[in-house]
Formats: sequence, C-alpha cells, structure tokens
Amino acid sequence: MSRIGRKPVVIPAGVKAELKGQTFHVQGPKGKLEISIHPRIKVKVAAAEVLIERSTDIPTDRALHGLTRAMIQNMMVGVTQGFLKELEIVGVGFKAAVKGKFLNLALGYTHPIDHPIPEGVLVACPNPTRVTVSGCDRQKVGQVAADIRGYHKPEPYKGKGIHYVGEHIRRKQGKAVG
Repeated sequence: MSRIGRKPVVIPAGVKAELKGQTFHVQGPKGKLEISIHPRIKVKVAAAEVLIERSTDIPTDRALHGLTRAMIQNMMVGVTQGFLKELEIVGVGFKAAVKGKFLNLALGYTHPIDHPIPEGVLVACPNPTRVTVSGCDRQKVGQVAADIRGYHKPEPYKGKGIHYVGEHIRRKQGKAVG
C-alpha cells in the first residue's frame, strides 16, 4: 500500500470539505479550491479527516493514490495558510513593478515585459528587485513564479536574471587572461 496515500488528511478547524460526485471541494478562510478525483480512487469525508482508498494494487492506482492524498493535503494547507514564492531580480537596471493586473518587468531587453496576473494569485513587489507570488492554490503559485523566472533565467557568469530567494546559482569562472 502507498505509504503517503494511507495516511488520513486532517481537516483543520474552520475548513469545510465535501465530495460531490467525483469533485472534491474545500473552503476555508483563504479561499475555495476544488479538484476532480480519478474514478479508480475512492475518497471518504469523515468528521475530522479525509480517507483516500484505491481499488486495486496496480502501479497506476498506487501512483494515483499518493497523488490524490498529496493534492488534498495541499488544498487543506492552501485554504488555511496559503503558499508563497519569492523571486529576486539581479542585474543593473533590472526591476519589477505591479501595474493593475500586470507585472511590469524591465530585464535589459529593448521592451518591457507585461506578465498578466491570473485570478486567485496575488503578486506584489515590496521593492523593485523582489517579487512575491502568493495564493491558496499551490500549483498556480508555483506556475506563475516559474513563468516569471522563465523571462530571464539566471546566467552562470555574473548571476544576472531572476531566481528564487535561497536558490543557489552555480557560477562559472570567466575566460582566463594570458
């Protein structure tokens, strides 16, 4: 049996969880989330926990079992605490600013980049070289942060570009003189 899948997911205080057909809904103080459950996976909502079971022991079902449990756990954390990704911009003249529903990035190109901010995700710039992406959906927050980082990935010689806070950039030695 899946070690992750067999652990029950605890429903925190102030969170409502329900299963309607094959769709699992969670509502909490930070927002509402829903996922569709694969037909081969069974989800049972008890008073204070959610149990996930599978019908067979084939590898596909075992993978779906752990995946479904992890997604439901992430939903519980998202609607209570939320998720946060921080990005840092390194480079002379590189900066970011939020303008309405767009994140405006100046990254050394001939034109500014306007990245649209999707619904359910909050993007803020505490200072021009730092961008914070937050929300209750872990996948959306991570995808928006990855899309922003993709505009100018950090290069290995000077370290210019956009990187996650705490990410280690492997540096290369420049061309040797002489």
